[in-house]
Amino acid sequence: MAEVYRYPYKVFTDKTDYLQIDIVRYKSIRDIRNRQEEGSTSLSSKARSRNVNQGQEKLETILLPMPSNVSDNNAVKYGESSLNSIVGAVVGGVGGLMETGKVIGEGRGIGAFVDAFKNSASKTLEGTVSAVGGLSGAQGLMTRQLTSSAVSILGANITPDQILARATGEILNPNIELLFDKPTLRSFRFQYKMTPRSATEGEQIKQIIRSFKRNMAPKLGSNQKDLEGLESFLRTPNVFELRYRQGGAEHQYLHRFKQCFLESINVNYTGEGVYSTYEDGTPVSMIMDLTFKEIEPIYDVDQNEAGGVGY
Repeated sequence: MAEVYRYPYKVFTDKTDYLQIDIVRYKSIRDIRNRQEEGSTSLSSKARSRNVNQGQEKLETILLPMPSNVSDNNAVKYGESSLNSIVGAVVGGVGGLMETGKVIGEGRGIGAFVDAFKNSASKTLEGTVSAVGGLSGAQGLMTRQLTSSAVSILGANITPDQILARATGEILNPNIELLFDKPTLRSFRFQYKMTPRSATEGEQIKQIIRSFKRNMAPKLGSNQKDLEGLESFLRTPNVFELRYRQGGAEHQYLHRFKQCFLESINVNYTGEGVYSTYEDGTPVSMIMDLTFKEIEPIYDVDQNEAGGVGY
């Protein structure tokens, strides 16, 4: 049975709101997928593979009061993208050229493939010429491109668009658009000021600090049987599962967490700004700062299935 540490050292009732942190052994993506899909060897992550409380064996549990700052921050990264009409015509044409390969796959012969390729190439050229304003525009584009390449030999850095802007006061419409880039991983920071009021409570605080330090530390050696014990390898630290609780149930309002790693722990043993201890050496006041980071992003299916305010 998992050891349970708590601060303050008092009984948590069915009306108590608190933060529960369960510590479980890290499972690789391969292990998780093997459990979810028997026989799978994929190393790619599967959505919701890092949800909390999936029935894994708990190593230790830490109960802490609600932090003074309870907040969440969801963010997604976007990036600007430009695609002027000329490049757009070329990209579309190249895609069309690639599609002609299906002709061979359909068993229509090399002759049909050559005809389809010629037709697609002709359309690509026509589309590109049209995008630059006809033959005269194409000639102008080539002139600017050659001019830009020539002056670059002399160390000048000037683009065809800059040449066009200087000559006519115009540039090609970049058709700029904001596109989805990638999800982000959330971080959570908690600070606790702990003032032990008894020897028992002081011991609980010591065990809490030791537990965080011990379980965030990388492990020496390999878990492969033929490499077991070799200190040339390091294994991933244990995982932390955070949950806001109301008595014995999930908190009905606050946000949810996915599995986290503990990135850092910082403990100040002079919480009042001066060094002061009890007779057994326990500091009279300590400040503990914790920084957790979720292992995988939040997806729409997570938000749809979560209670309260979601993740």
